[in-house]
Amino acid sequence: MWLSVRRNTVEKEVVLFVLGIDEEGYREILDFEVNLSEGAESWLEMIKRLYDRGVREYFPKADFQSCVVHKVRNTLNKVRAKDRKKVAKDSKKIYQAFTEEEALKGFKKFKEKWGTKYPRVVKSWERELYKFLTFLKYPESIQRVICTTNLIERTIKEIRKRVKVIGALPSVDAVKKFVYLRVEMLNDRCSNRVVNGFLEAREEIQEMFSRRYS
Repeated sequence: MWLSVRRNTVEKEVVLFVLGIDEEGYREILDFEVNLSEGAESWLEMIKRLYDRGVREYFPKADFQSCVVHKVRNTLNKVRAKDRKKVAKDSKKIYQAFTEEEALKGFKKFKEKWGTKYPRVVKSWERELYKFLTFLKYPESIQRVICTTNLIERTIKEIRKRVKVIGALPSVDAVKKFVYLRVEMLNDRCSNRVVNGFLEAREEIQEMFSRRYS
């Protein structure tokens, strides 16, 4: 999330957020950082802080899931306008599948149909396919929650609403205080609200991670 911050002059700076969902299905913003950029070094600092607070270093057994919504948007921006509806429809057979086997069949058809006309687009999907199909390892009831960044984006939207009223903040400390208060409010609000689908998936998720980290 980008905010206007005054450091002699008013410039846009980024606020990075880390959001987690516990075994019971409750979400919580675990940390945030005001920074000049959203590069790898900035995220590394946050990960180190989380590690110091007790989280495993670099999350060695964590799964990685890219946002399928962003992938589809990027894909449609790289194809001709007349093909966008067809490409969007065909890509759904990949990311709306319920099994990995079904998704791979969908990609095979996608590649056969569009590989010649849009080779770079198709190669990009093929190269990164493993990032987009991670959600299929998880219970069906939470697959649509974890395959996009909608959850964190909704959280950021809640914070951004208030920023529009305030405008530019006078200092980095003011930003940190403002964001901290909003994060506390949102965490309190979410403390008794289970994320959709997690209640049904709870036992299966606990079993999955028990095996993984035993």
